[in-house]
Amino acid sequence: MAKSVLDGLPTRLPYYKQRSWVSITLSSMIAFATALWFLQPDIFSRVGTPPPRIRTHNEIRAPRENVWGDLTDKEVWGLQDFLYNGPNDLNLTPSINATGNKIYYTQALRPNKTDVLNYMSGSATGIPQKWAHVVINAGEHPHRTVDEYMVGPLPVDTTTEIIPLSYPYNSGRSSTVNLAPGQEAILAWSMSAIPELLDLLQDLLGDDITFDDPSNLHNIGVHGQAPKLESGRIISWCSLMGSGVVAEAPSLLIQGLYFKLDVSEADYLNWSIMKWMYNGIVYHSTEEFRKATKEAGFVKTPINRDGDWTLTEDFDSDVKERDIPPPVMVQSAPRYGLDRKQQYVSWMGFEFYIAHSQITGITLFDIKFQGEPIIYELGLQEAMAHYAGDDPMQGNQVFLDTFYNMGALMFELVPGYDCPAYASYLDTTWWREGKKAYNKNSICLFEFTADHPIQRHTASEYVSVSRNTYFIVRTVSTVGNYDYTIEYIFYLDGAIEVKIRASGFIFSSYWSTGRSPEYGFRIHDQVASSIHTHVLNFKADVDVGGTQNTLTRVGIEHAEIDYPWDALPPRNTMHLTRQVVTEEAGFNWPANTRETFFIGDNTSLNAWGQEKGYIVRPGTGMGSPVHLVIQNSTAISKAVEWASMDFWVTRQKDTEIKSGSPFNPQDIHNPLIDFSRFIDGENIEQKDLVIYFNLGGHHVPHSGDLPNTLSHTSASSMMFLPHNFHDRDPSRKTSTGVKLDLRNRNNTKYYGGRNKEDLLVKLEDVEPDMDAYSSGEKNVRKLLG
Repeated sequence: MAKSVLDGLPTRLPYYKQRSWVSITLSSMIAFATALWFLQPDIFSRVGTPPPRIRTHNEIRAPRENVWGDLTDKEVWGLQDFLYNGPNDLNLTPSINATGNKIYYTQALRPNKTDVLNYMSGSATGIPQKWAHVVINAGEHPHRTVDEYMVGPLPVDTTTEIIPLSYPYNSGRSSTVNLAPGQEAILAWSMSAIPELLDLLQDLLGDDITFDDPSNLHNIGVHGQAPKLESGRIISWCSLMGSGVVAEAPSLLIQGLYFKLDVSEADYLNWSIMKWMYNGIVYHSTEEFRKATKEAGFVKTPINRDGDWTLTEDFDSDVKERDIPPPVMVQSAPRYGLDRKQQYVSWMGFEFYIAHSQITGITLFDIKFQGEPIIYELGLQEAMAHYAGDDPMQGNQVFLDTFYNMGALMFELVPGYDCPAYASYLDTTWWREGKKAYNKNSICLFEFTADHPIQRHTASEYVSVSRNTYFIVRTVSTVGNYDYTIEYIFYLDGAIEVKIRASGFIFSSYWSTGRSPEYGFRIHDQVASSIHTHVLNFKADVDVGGTQNTLTRVGIEHAEIDYPWDALPPRNTMHLTRQVVTEEAGFNWPANTRETFFIGDNTSLNAWGQEKGYIVRPGTGMGSPVHLVIQNSTAISKAVEWASMDFWVTRQKDTEIKSGSPFNPQDIHNPLIDFSRFIDGENIEQKDLVIYFNLGGHHVPHSGDLPNTLSHTSASSMMFLPHNFHDRDPSRKTSTGVKLDLRNRNNTKYYGGRNKEDLLVKLEDVEPDMDAYSSGEKNVRKLLG
C-alpha cells in the first residue's frame, strides 16, 4: 500500500485527516513535518467522470497545436517504462514503500521560445520536439538530494536520452541538497519523544490537552519550519499549536511554546531537542526547562483555546436584509470561443493558449490582440510570504509556495461564488510518483460586465454610454492557511491586467506584553497579528508587435520654461521626459505615479507617426505592488533576489526561463537560480525583452482579519495598457451601449447586441446545485489537524 506522503520532501502543511486511529495519532504528533514532506499523488485524484457541461462558450478550433501543453498519458507511460527499464544509472525504485531513488514528479519541459517562434513563423519543418522534466528524490537522509533531468525526445524511441537538467539554472547544477528527513523517521521519533514530554506539556497547556485525538477541542499538534543548516547541523524550530477542530484554523492557535530540533543523524533515535523557548525565556535543554517549571516564580502563560471565534460563517445572523438574495450576473448567450483540447481561447480580438504546471499553476502563451503579438508568456513564477517577529517561528519564517506545488493545489472552484455559474470550467491533471492526479473545474473563464461604463459622455444634445465588459481567466490555489486567487483580465481596448487576491487564515503569533507590539497588534485573547510581506513574482515575456522592443521611461517632471508669449518668464509648469533604458535593470515604482514605462518597437509607428506600444504600470487594488523591505534576509538569503525591487527588465534567453526554482529554499545561500545574475549589463535596446514584476502587499493584520483576511483588502495588480498602439480606441467596435437623443425621444440608438425579450433564467443558472460539487474531503495541506 502506498504511503500517505511523498518520502523526503518538505511541505508546509502536514496534518491530514486519516481514517485510522493510528494515523490520526501519528499525524497529530508530527505536524512538525509540515516543512518536511509532500503529498502523494493519489490523494489529489478525483474519482469518476466529470458531469456533462452546459454550453457556456462557442466551440472553436485552435489555429495550431498548443506546444506548451503537458505530457499525454501515452507519453508518460512510455517515459516511465524507459526510466525504470531502459539503460540508465538512475537506480529507481518502483515501489514507494521501498527505500532508494524515486520519481517525485514528471511534467513537460516547455520548448525553447526560439524553436516555438520558428514553428509559428513556418520556418521550422515541424512542431518543436517534446521533452519531459523529471525530478528524482535520491538518496537517504542526511545525504538526500533532489536531482532533475530532461528526457526526450518523446514519445520514447531509439533517440530518447536522459540529460541532467542544468541549462535553466545559473548555478550550473541540476541537483540540490534535500535537508528533510524521511517521514517514517519523523513519525517514529514523535512516537518515542512525545510520551516522555507529556507531563511537562500538560502542566503548561492543561491536563485536558491531547496529542492523539484531532476531534478533541483541546488537541495539540506541532508545526515545524523547513530544516536549515546551522553550524554543520540540520535543525528545525517547532511550535505547538491547537489542531483547529472548530474551523481547521491551527495557524490562529499558537501556544507560545517552541523547541529546536536537531535532525542531522540518519537514525532518528539520535535526534534531539536542543532548546526550548517559553514566555520569552530560552532554556538550553529539556532538563533545564523541566526544572524551571517547578521553581517558585515560574510564570505560566494563558492557553490559546480554540472556539467559535475561528468560524468564518455566521448562520444565525440577525441582519434581516441578508435573507434577500443579492444581485447576480447572467449570460444571455456565449460570446467567446474555446478549444478545450488545445486550451485555446478567443474573445473580442484577443486570442491565447493556456498551459498548466503542477508547480506554478497556469501560464498564458501567445497572447495576441487583433492579430498582433502582445505577450509571448505571462504567468506566475513564485509566491513568497516573509514574516517577522520576536519568537523563533515568526522571526525565521518564510514560505515559498511553489515548493508546495501551487498548480496541484488548484482545487475545484465553487460555481456562483468563485466564478459566475455560467462560466466555462476546465480541469487540470498532472503526474506525481507515476500516478495521474486530477482536479476538475479548477480553471474558470467568463465574460463579465462591470458596475461602471467603459466610456460615457453627456452633451447638450445627446448622452452616450458604453458597457464595460471584460474577460477573465481565474484560478484559486489553497496553500495551507492562504487561498490565492489569480486572474488574468482582458479589456475591450486591448488592455491586460494581472491581479491577485489573498484570503484565508493569517499565520498568527502568541501575544505577549514584550515586543509583540513591534510586530503587530493584539487581535484575540492570546493572539497577536504577525507582520509579513507577500511578494508574488510574475513573468511577462513581452513581444509588443514583435520580438524587437525597447523600454522607455516616460516621466512627468517639474519645469521652469520661457515661452515667447509669456510676459513674466520663466513659467513654473511641467513637461514630459523620455529616457531609454539601455541595460537590464530593476526598478521601483516612482512616488506620485509621476513616471510610467513604455515598451514597444521604436520602428513601428501608428497612423499619426507615434511609436506603437504598451504602458506597464500598477493597476487596481490596495495601492502599488510592493517589494521586500528586509535587505539581505537572514531567513531566505539569495533565494528570492527578484523580491528586492518592484519589477525588472531583462533580455530574453532560452537559458533564463524562470526567476527561481521551487527547490531554491533547500539551499538559500547557493540556490539553483540566483536571479541577481540575470542582471548583467546587457544592452536591451530593440531586443526581445522580459518583464519580471511583483504583486502583493505588506500585511499588518488587525482584528478585522479574524477569522479570515478579506480579499478586497489584499488585492494587487499590474496592467499592460495600449499606448498609441491603435489609431483610435478599438473598443468602439466591440463595446455595446446606447446613444440617447435628448431632442427626440424616438431616436434612441443602440450599438451592439441587446436583450429584446424577457430572459428566462433558470435557477441553476444563478444558484447551481451545490450537491454536484465534489464529494469527500479536499486534500488541502494543513499546518496540522
